[in-house]
Amino acid sequence: MKMIKTPPNDTLTPGDQPLLRVFSLSILSAALAACGGGIGGANQGPDPVVQDIPIAYVKRPLVRNDDGALVSQDARTPIEFRPGAVLYIRSQASPSATARDISSQAFQGPEFLNDEGQLLYDVKDVDVSSDGSKIIFAMRAPEIEDADEDEQPTWNIWEYDVAAGVLERVIASDNVAEAGDDMAPHYLPDGRIVFTSTRQRQSQAILLDEGKPQFEALNEDRRNPAMVLHVIDPDTDGIKQITFNQSSDLDPVVTQDGKIVFTRWDNMGGNNSMNLYRVNPDGTGFEYLYGRHSHDTGSSNGAVQFLKPVALEDGRIMVSLRPYVSSRYGGALVAIDVANFTEHDQPTYENRDVLTNGQTALTPNDVSTDDEVQTLAGTFNSAYPMWDGTGRLLVSWSQCRLLDTDNDIVPCTNERLESADYQPAPPLYGLWIYNAVDGTQLPVIVPTEDTYYTDAVVLQSRTRADFIPDGDGPESDLGKAGYGVVHIRSVYDIDGTDTTPAGIGAMADPVQTSADNRPARFLRVVKAVSMPDRDIANVPGTAFGASAGQLMREILGYVPIEPDGSVKFAVPANVAFAVSIVDKAGKRASPRHQNWLQVRPGETLECIGCHTANSELPHGRPGAQAPSINTGAATTGQPFPNTDPALFTNMGETMAETFARINGLRYLNPDIVFDDEWTDANITAKAESFSYAYADLATTAPISTACATPKDAKCRVVINYATHIHPLWGKVRQVLDDDGTTVLADHTCNSCHGLTDAMAAVQVPAAQLDLSDGPSTDQADHLKSYRELLFNDAEQEIIEGVLVDRQIPVLDGDGNPVFETDGNGDLILDDDGNPIPVMTTVAVNRSMTPQGSVASTRFFAPFQTGGSHEGWLDPVELKLISEWLDIGAQYYNNPFDVPQD
Repeated sequence: MKMIKTPPNDTLTPGDQPLLRVFSLSILSAALAACGGGIGGANQGPDPVVQDIPIAYVKRPLVRNDDGALVSQDARTPIEFRPGAVLYIRSQASPSATARDISSQAFQGPEFLNDEGQLLYDVKDVDVSSDGSKIIFAMRAPEIEDADEDEQPTWNIWEYDVAAGVLERVIASDNVAEAGDDMAPHYLPDGRIVFTSTRQRQSQAILLDEGKPQFEALNEDRRNPAMVLHVIDPDTDGIKQITFNQSSDLDPVVTQDGKIVFTRWDNMGGNNSMNLYRVNPDGTGFEYLYGRHSHDTGSSNGAVQFLKPVALEDGRIMVSLRPYVSSRYGGALVAIDVANFTEHDQPTYENRDVLTNGQTALTPNDVSTDDEVQTLAGTFNSAYPMWDGTGRLLVSWSQCRLLDTDNDIVPCTNERLESADYQPAPPLYGLWIYNAVDGTQLPVIVPTEDTYYTDAVVLQSRTRADFIPDGDGPESDLGKAGYGVVHIRSVYDIDGTDTTPAGIGAMADPVQTSADNRPARFLRVVKAVSMPDRDIANVPGTAFGASAGQLMREILGYVPIEPDGSVKFAVPANVAFAVSIVDKAGKRASPRHQNWLQVRPGETLECIGCHTANSELPHGRPGAQAPSINTGAATTGQPFPNTDPALFTNMGETMAETFARINGLRYLNPDIVFDDEWTDANITAKAESFSYAYADLATTAPISTACATPKDAKCRVVINYATHIHPLWGKVRQVLDDDGTTVLADHTCNSCHGLTDAMAAVQVPAAQLDLSDGPSTDQADHLKSYRELLFNDAEQEIIEGVLVDRQIPVLDGDGNPVFETDGNGDLILDDDGNPIPVMTTVAVNRSMTPQGSVASTRFFAPFQTGGSHEGWLDPVELKLISEWLDIGAQYYNNPFDVPQD
């Protein structure tokens, strides 16, 4: 891509009339609106407060639909294209400075013009190098007329050298640049660039390893491609993906310590919020930072998201506080003390008795974050620190304005805001230097109707952030094999509380607590399944089955939890995964982990323990949470109490660390396998070994071919109902006499749970549960057995040799029959003159639920000890059913197994 040099002549943008008076917000709104939307005062002299600092900003038109209404912005769709924006630069943060267009030069030629001759590209996400010499931003070329969607331009990253006046695209190759939508670039201290992108470099490589085609995976709402963080070296064009969310990771910013703070859309399961996270430039050190329990901090305690993080001079993180969808394009600005808080009212553990509020308003407290409510304080679109030691901000701000009954714009007053005679007027965003201390602001660019100014930055030199070099994990043997490591000190540590009955020491001692009495036996690791768009594979809602809450899931495998609750194991790198605690039977014994974790090749992820969903205590962030309850070994060179002396400890080690140091790191196993490797047999007998191995299934095993090779990071367990669960109901389970021929009993599931008996006579399925073959009459995409197990049904009976739904009279609140009536409320009589009772079916509750195996008691109870079906299903079959229910009871867990029309 050739470099483009901007012309030397400056052009003044329309409406840029100078005004240098400092206003307080309490009077500014009325002063502006009284001038009919513009600002006078052009004859005033220069104000000494104005700094001689260059600025850059985006000027863009308001976008309206065919009805003339403003088109809302949705934070969940940053890929949206809104043509007409232009990037300008000024030599001073002053209304008197001229503005120079530095972006339009990238699109020269008739092919970039629409039918009206307009140059309609889009530009946003402006950032500046630490020395102020370069501007970086995202820009998308104008749409190509009559081209298909996949042939339209993508968002690219562009860089402008201020001194040389040179504009160039960061990725020179057209093919590479158009391989994904790239936006929100930010400079790293060494000159590399972190940005968010749909290209999903490493994730698409993993798809190939799984035998799937490469594609841009969708967000978990399945509407738009997910955007995740990447780092590019402009010198080599080398691009690496560093985060692995299933929904989008947005707006990275590099803080002074060299780490990357960004907004993550947590949209797994029941979650749906945008929170702050942090990661190192190489993708290691990924951690939750702030926000999960602070979304009620909007005006009137309304729900807000933490958007567009910006590093402030004092180390705090400024965010735009607004809802997902905004038609006013703004909200409030707050500064978050992320160093000392994990929630607005939750300090880090060391500050628990000292600090009380981690979130400080930078804008007036009466700024509304409710898109439907306006206040006299107006609203803020974006902000950037001046970096001049004053703490001031360069803000995009709109006053409060209303439309009267004549459709004229008038200033807001409290009376007008409370009157139904006035409607919100379009926002009017200009640029201002804002002082949060005294609430005053100085105009830089006067707003103009149907236009707004945003993404403003200052080209001020500042201290470069610390440099964090990439680790050497990828070069380790573990990293080369595609693995990282997870170490949890104890799963019994819940928010810093020991949840074991007699203490973790007693739980870890095989004499005091036998293996069978330990509730946490294995850790199940579940991987997200990337979802394609309709052009790649059609995945209807029925493919997910009874619930799409978990979308589709794969199981990476199991690993034993050591007696003290610790676990240390190798896990495939560069994938989004979650963990669950399971009991001896393979049932999930903990709530679903509803946040995606990740490790980079060769990285070790250290976790203290576990966390309850509603707890606001710090978790998942080293240094912020309470110390571990598991202090580890008290001595060096000695075994843990009553354990094998060969497993000698180092001071402070968990049992998992000791085992890994002596016997090697544990790897995930698709099978559940237990051997008592801790008990000292000279003191007490070892627990009995057991395993639930897929090889023992008589039906099709749900494992990929990679699972045949030990320690293969590509091993996956993929369970589809029709292939792996339904065949269990037809597996022959006859009990034969000693002669091997005479059938003493037939425990084949669908022999009793079917529509006919052994003599082909019609029968009511046992327990009103039909597990026979054939499609459901309720949903043809599902087998009837799936619907019978996971959906409520109607009780049936045989009448005159025909199986029909049982009907019973409807009773009122007093227990009296309800009779049919006509439109006038009069009784309808039968041929004999008797009233006709209203009849209804008898409900049969489902025996399984997508909530998991523990919640599916109606199904599992007969198979328990002493139950009517004890021993009728093998332990490995019960484990297969349990794990399938635990991950969501999906009909399919591979989108490419779904039949295509």
